Amino acid sequence: MTSGRARPPLTAWAFLAPYAVAVGLLIVLPALLNLGYAFTDHTGLTRDPQFVGLANVRRMLSDGFLLDSVQASAIHLALAVPLRLLAAVGLGLLLAAPRPGGRWFRVAVYLPTVVPDVALAVIFLWVLNPLYGPLNQLLGLFGHPGFTWLSDPGTARVAVALMLVFPIGEGFLVVLAARRLLDGRLYEAAALEGCGPFGQLRRLTLPMLAPVLLLLAVRDTILTLQVNFVPAYVLTDGRPANATLYLPVYIFDQAFEFSSFAYGALITSVLMVVTAVVITALLLVVRRWRVLR
Repeated sequence: MTSGRARPPLTAWAFLAPYAVAVGLLIVLPALLNLGYAFTDHTGLTRDPQFVGLANVRRMLSDGFLLDSVQASAIHLALAVPLRLLAAVGLGLLLAAPRPGGRWFRVAVYLPTVVPDVALAVIFLWVLNPLYGPLNQLLGLFGHPGFTWLSDPGTARVAVALMLVFPIGEGFLVVLAARRLLDGRLYEAAALEGCGPFGQLRRLTLPMLAPVLLLLAVRDTILTLQVNFVPAYVLTDGRPANATLYLPVYIFDQAFEFSSFAYGALITSVLMVVTAVVITALLLVVRRWRVLR
């Protein structure tokens, strides 16, 4: 039998409670523990780390390899994020309209996203092979001798960025769905006013998709700064000349190869701060752009 007393209705806070608990346990608590370890001598092997104050901070300020890692991450960010956004937005807008075989083209764009990062990196080791890789063979058809992709700092950076252009399925689907939600009558009116395809793209599509593009830019910034470990580690292991020694790779080396767990924890905190600064700057730029418009 049920009680005659009615149960209170579930509110939005009740639905959000499990998520809030998960965020606290899986994100906030580990972040606080990570920050605490940053001021100890913890090696990842000892049970009782000792507090060492700012010793790790002083080490960080004189670490030349860390500067190389920050520079490599900044260059990677400048290369990968625009390429990923351009590919996701371009393909999303191109394949939004009904066309013969469009379903299969959309599947082909999304397919690399479900391939594990390690498998995709191994595939790219073959694609970028300077002797028999298909990319250099394609360049040979145009009379170019090709590159030793993973042996030169400049081409190694480009190679990792190119690999990250392929798993763009999530951003592609977001753009695809957002474009299909736009009111077609606006485009009919623009066409009657003599506005061509490029004018409609500049005056209608991109401004109306601005919130979606901002969301994708923020997501790809976080992804590019913090989730580039596997491609860099498998393709180049931070080489050559520290050109791909991104911050996640350097953190892994310090924490698990050199047993400097506390120092790796400090650099992880720095990475979180750098990510927050970059995202804040991006939001301010977009906000200023909207005000000027």
